[in-house]
Formats: sequence, structure tokens, C-alpha cells
Amino acid sequence: MEAESPGGLHKTTERLGTERLGKLLLRLSLPSIASMVTISLYHLADTIWLGRLSYEAIAAVTVTFPFFILVIAIGVGSGVGANALAARRFGERDIEASNRVAGQVFFLTAVLGAILVLASAFWARRIAVLLGAGEDIVHPAADYIFYFGLGTPFILFRLMTRNVYQASGDAIKPMMFTIAGAIVNVVLDPFFIFGWGPFPEMGVGGAALATTIAGAAGAALSFYYLVARKSVYRLKMRHLKPDLSIIRQIYRVGLPSMVMELTETVVFALFNRTVAGFGSVALAALGIAIRISDLAFMPIIGVGNGLLPIVGFCFGARLWKRLWSAVRLASTALVVLLAAATVIMEVFTPQLIGIFNDDPELIKVAVPGMRLFVSTLVLIGPAIVFITAFQGLSKGGTAMVLSLARQLIFFVPALLLLPRVLGLTGVWISIPISDGCGAIISAVWLYREYRLQQRSGVWEVPPAVEAVPEAVPRGRATLD
Repeated sequence: MEAESPGGLHKTTERLGTERLGKLLLRLSLPSIASMVTISLYHLADTIWLGRLSYEAIAAVTVTFPFFILVIAIGVGSGVGANALAARRFGERDIEASNRVAGQVFFLTAVLGAILVLASAFWARRIAVLLGAGEDIVHPAADYIFYFGLGTPFILFRLMTRNVYQASGDAIKPMMFTIAGAIVNVVLDPFFIFGWGPFPEMGVGGAALATTIAGAAGAALSFYYLVARKSVYRLKMRHLKPDLSIIRQIYRVGLPSMVMELTETVVFALFNRTVAGFGSVALAALGIAIRISDLAFMPIIGVGNGLLPIVGFCFGARLWKRLWSAVRLASTALVVLLAAATVIMEVFTPQLIGIFNDDPELIKVAVPGMRLFVSTLVLIGPAIVFITAFQGLSKGGTAMVLSLARQLIFFVPALLLLPRVLGLTGVWISIPISDGCGAIISAVWLYREYRLQQRSGVWEVPPAVEAVPEAVPRGRATLD
């Protein structure tokens, strides 16, 4: 455990306001990127194993994506609110308040997890039908929802505690817990899917059960390190008591993020139903395109996770110029990374799809679809960074409006209109249209916020904390 700095914060947390931005962003983002890529890889493993069953098995899992996104929405929304609030309290050097924020995770996990378990246990088939599962895939889709639903409390706890760790500047532990869970998932997948050894042959449901067991392993590790005084937090029973005032503050920032993700759930369900109208082959093509593009998309989430505590800390400490330098650096890095990823995926699309299933009918549908799907990936990264900046500034409402604009103003109308004219191609084209328009609006709105801060005189207000002498040499500002 690292010692406390002169200002009362642990050095891990103190570095949010003092360390060189390039080094800091890498230190916070790389573990999160590793975690996200690991998640993407075990999703890929799921899809590869299921592809050995049939493309209908891939389609069955694809149709359940909105339910998966719903769970992620609840966990991420709650976690983002806790992250921003705890990071801000660290910036204000209120350690006790940060402990109280972290303690709310336990209550929120219990309540929200119980609701999701009951929903998936009693209404799995209804949910599958609602999401667009046809008669040929409704049974395996319902199996997946049932077994995956049993593990939702573990997923929620892991997502929320990941953000709590990151709020303190610790990105290593969440990475270790995620990788450990992913390894368990990848190892168990074929045993439960195909019934290897003493395990039952469960098909699609087996993939979900492996995910549930893996989630429990990751959550157990996160729980142990959080309560065993192996982090910067020092949780006591009083911190775990539900505090409605703190919960309201968590969701003042986190609820807009949750609404954004919940909207994504509804929109994706509409997307699924539209694609399902073109058959299970089209659904399988969508699922494969999502899994492959996730390898590039997950670093975006990782950089966003790394940026959020920096913005939150700098906001609490009134380090305004450092805050905006971090946003610019994260945006530029993602543009370079995603441009390279886009070129690779566009050139090697047939080969990448063939890894999962080489059915000629599937290849014919999936190749042009995926190429359109990833064509504007380079714009999505900066757009998410811009929305993350608003979340860190405690402007969750603005972040929500920008995200909803992309979904409801651009994507849904395009999805409803273009397939009538262009068929399945119209479905694929609706994605780059909405991504491009959403990125432009987010950039314009964030630049407006930047200019408003410049003109308001807030940059002239002295920082809330002084730089730590050993972290920032005398005479050097806290700007990178």
C-alpha cells in the first residue's frame, strides 16, 4: 500500500493532479484497455465456439445483445456516477466522503441485481421474443438470457467497483479481476457448450453459464480487495449503510449515462428486429461484425475510463487547463489508433469473418455489412471522449442529450427509412450516418463549453490544492 502524500491523499490518487498527462493517461487507460480487450476476446471465444454449432447459435446470442446492454447500462451508469463523485471528493481531499461513496456499491448491487435475476428467471422466453427471436432461435436465446441473468449481480458489482477503483487512480486491480474472470470464461466455454468430460451439453445456454461463473470469480476478487484494506479505501460498516443523499448525487451524474445506455438497449432491440426481418443469416452477420469491431471499440471505452477520473479530479481541484489538455490528448490518441484499426478491418474483412463461420451465404451477407459497420469507427472514439468529459464535469444531462441525439435524431430515423429503400444495405448504412452526425454535434458542444469556461473567468480562480513538491518540480505548473 502506498504512503499518503503531504496533502492527505495516497500517492496513487495524488498523481491524478500532478503526473505528466501522457504518462498518467497511459497508466490509467492501458489496464482498462487490457480489461476491455480481454472482455472482447472472451466474447470472441464464445462466438467462435458457438459458430461450430451453427450460425443459428450465433444469431441466438446476437438477439440477446440488448439484454446484455441493459445490464451493462445499469452497472456502468451507477459506476460512472460513483467514479465521478468519488474522484471529485478525492480532488477536494475528503477521504471519508470517498469511502461513503464506495460503500453504496453494495446496496445498489443487491437491489438492482435482485430485480434482474427475477426478470431473467421468470420472463426469459418473453424477453427473447420481444428482442426479435424467431421460432428457429427463440429456445436457445431464452436459455442464454436465463443463465446469463443469474450472474447479473456479479456483473453489476464488478462494473461498479471497477469505477470505484479507477476513481482513486488505481486501474491495475480492475484489470486483474477482469482478466481472471475472462480466463475462467474461456476455459469453461467448450466444457459447458459441448458437454466435455463430466459437464452437461448445454449449447448456447452453456456459454451463458460460463459467463456467470466467470463473473462470480471476478466479483469475488473485487470484493476481497475492497473490504480487506488492500486499496486506498478503508471501508467500515457505517460506509455500507444506504445513504440516499449520496445515491442521489451518484445518479445525478450516473443516471444520464444509464439513460444513454438504456436508450442503446431499446435502439439495439429495434436494430435487432429490423435485421431479423432479413433472416437468421443477417443476425449472425451482425453478431460477427459486432464481435470483431469490439476489438477496436473496447480501447475507446478503456481510454474513457482512464480519462474520467482525471477530469473528475481536476474539476474538484480546479485544475482547468490540465483538464482540457487531458481531453485533447485522449481524443488525438484515439483518432490515430482507430484509423489504423479501420484500415486493417476493411482490408481483411473476409478473413476475419471466416474465423467464425465460413458458410458462403453468411460470408456474402457479412462482408459488405461489416465494412459499412466499421467505416466511421474513427469518429466514435473522440465522440465518446467528449461525452466522458461532460460526465467528469458533472454535466451528466448534457452528456445524455448528446448521446440521445445520436440515437434518436439520427440513427432511429435512418433505420426506419433506409431499409425500405435499400434493403439490408440500408440497415448497415444507418450506422455510419448516426456515428458521423453524433460526433460532429458532440465536438461542437464541447468546444462551446471550453469557450464558455475561458470567458467566464473560472480559469483565474486558484486551484483547490497545491501540487505535491516531489511530483511536480518547483516552478512548473500542473499543466502537462
